[in-house]
Amino acid sequence: MRNPLTGEDDRPLAPVPPDRLAAIAADLRKRASGRPAGEALSRFGAALADDDDLLAALVADTGRVGESVLERQIVAGLIDRWVRQAPALLEPPTEIPASLPGVFVGGDAVPYELVGVISPWNFPLLLGLIDAVPALAAGCAVLVKPSEVTPRFIEPLMRLVPDELPLEVVEGDGETGAALVDLVDAVVFTGSVETGRLVARSAARAFVPAFLELGGKDPAIVLAGADLERAASAILWGGTANAGQSCQSIERVYVAREVHDEFLALLVAKAARVGLTCEGGPIGPIIGPGQEDVIAAHLAEAVAKGATVHTGGEIERHGGGHWCRPTVLSGVDHGMLVMTEETFGPVLPVMAVDGADEAVALANDSVYGLSAAVFAATEEQAMAVATRLRAGAVSVNDASLTALVHEGEKHSFRLSGLGGSRMGTASIRRFLRRRAFLVNRSDAADPWWHTTKE
Repeated sequence: MRNPLTGEDDRPLAPVPPDRLAAIAADLRKRASGRPAGEALSRFGAALADDDDLLAALVADTGRVGESVLERQIVAGLIDRWVRQAPALLEPPTEIPASLPGVFVGGDAVPYELVGVISPWNFPLLLGLIDAVPALAAGCAVLVKPSEVTPRFIEPLMRLVPDELPLEVVEGDGETGAALVDLVDAVVFTGSVETGRLVARSAARAFVPAFLELGGKDPAIVLAGADLERAASAILWGGTANAGQSCQSIERVYVAREVHDEFLALLVAKAARVGLTCEGGPIGPIIGPGQEDVIAAHLAEAVAKGATVHTGGEIERHGGGHWCRPTVLSGVDHGMLVMTEETFGPVLPVMAVDGADEAVALANDSVYGLSAAVFAATEEQAMAVATRLRAGAVSVNDASLTALVHEGEKHSFRLSGLGGSRMGTASIRRFLRRRAFLVNRSDAADPWWHTTKE
């Protein structure tokens, strides 16, 4: 496996053999209690919150430090939140009278016995557990297969899992992930559209539900009258955090023409001051093998078609790893890949628009619909635009809040995903099958029964 800091293949991948994977799945089924794993989850979260070995492994996997610290912090908070919220959310519904006289409706919920999670490389810990934790809180057993690009964190993580918590995290590649789908009762996948389609097909053949969180090409809209200083700072962070390697990264910016030049100047000045982690700055290396080629191709095509590079714009080599500085482009349009395809790098193309209507039309001109951002003079003006965007979550006068705010229930639009919300209280309900109890307390015969005579 490639070390993102050195560029060297310094660790062999050790996929779990198929027979061993099947044995792990069978054992998890035996350990599945069907009851919320609150107490064991609490101990897991407390152990995870300050484990230095886990943090060091995350840094080795990804080459970035600040985001790894934040990632561990977010996961610890995620676990604490679900432990606190799950009991009330799992209470059975109150019995109600039915429309038929004498009949009453009650119910309960049955967790899926075994949930499979296939997670990506950009946030190994967070995206490995963001679905696993509510599933465990619901009473499921969970089998996680993280990306083969970032498996170093698995061993220290598993040392922290209490014996009674039915959670296993295994090392493996694409074949391991494919085999996992046939062993579980529901599968959650986070990653590319291409692989998501494969997971969906496999899940359909296995007749199990699939919850898919896929790619994004998130737009930000800056209207006249917006606080440009605020917008530039928020968009810069939203587009370059984790070196832009996040599905909810801002990847295209539409700015009202009358404030375009001022906004662009602010963004360029701010971006120029943000350095690489190898220089003491916050921007880490490119993690995924080959992702540097995608970024370079998008930039080269944009420049060839007339775009202007104001900052960054090149793939750099430092210590053997690949890096890209925050890159701001202008003179872009939808004839360029950098405006239409997922770049997954710290690249912010800025396009002038003639008002909100054009901004909305361009923002919606995409096969994706994960999230978006709107900046305006007032919340009312921003909301008037936000409600017209075909995206699952819209940050208003901020950017990429879905990275930090998990309370808002949302669905992905278009090719950005399929299935129930992984955010909000709905997240835990994805892993429960509702059961209804229809109780007839009347002594009278139902009028539709067959009548027979002695």
